[in-house]
Amino acid sequence: MLNVLLVDTGLDNTLLENSLENLGHQCLKAAYSTDFTVLVRQAKPDILVFNLNTPAKKLWADLLTLHQLAPLPVIIFADDDHADTIHQAITAQVSAYIVDKPDCSRLPSIITVAIARFKHQQALCCALEEARAKLEDRKQIDKAKAILIKTQGFTEDEAYHTLRKLAMDRHITLGEMAKNVIAMSELFK
Repeated sequence: MLNVLLVDTGLDNTLLENSLENLGHQCLKAAYSTDFTVLVRQAKPDILVFNLNTPAKKLWADLLTLHQLAPLPVIIFADDDHADTIHQAITAQVSAYIVDKPDCSRLPSIITVAIARFKHQQALCCALEEARAKLEDRKQIDKAKAILIKTQGFTEDEAYHTLRKLAMDRHITLGEMAKNVIAMSELFK
């Protein structure tokens, strides 16, 4: 059972709401408004569902902001099939953009695919962030080694092992130790 926030955009969503409830989901309806991101964060739904004609530019901005603050799967049913609109949906991290009226017989599979795509996207984002952090640590470690080589006359291997030992002795990561060495060297400039 999912907590579904069905966003009211002026179209009749009775059939869609009934279908969601028949699938066992709890359906909360809310109007799209200027404080949309606040509303969503307070409601804490598992998934957002929109049924609209043409998405407004503000909606894309709100969805992107929401994705940055509290990401969740988003399904949009719309009539607008322009390439630019579809590109904006992808950029706004929409999990499923369906160019058609809601087909209630396909709703379970649409929800399943949207959630799977969302989880996959989140995993990719986490992996990317982890890779960025490792790269940043690697840069800091290389900079700290260069400082030790220059100031202490160590070889590259000695500088690395010194950083590693210092990090282990202090129960911190090698990246954190490298940042400490860099900060200390800048203090003595």
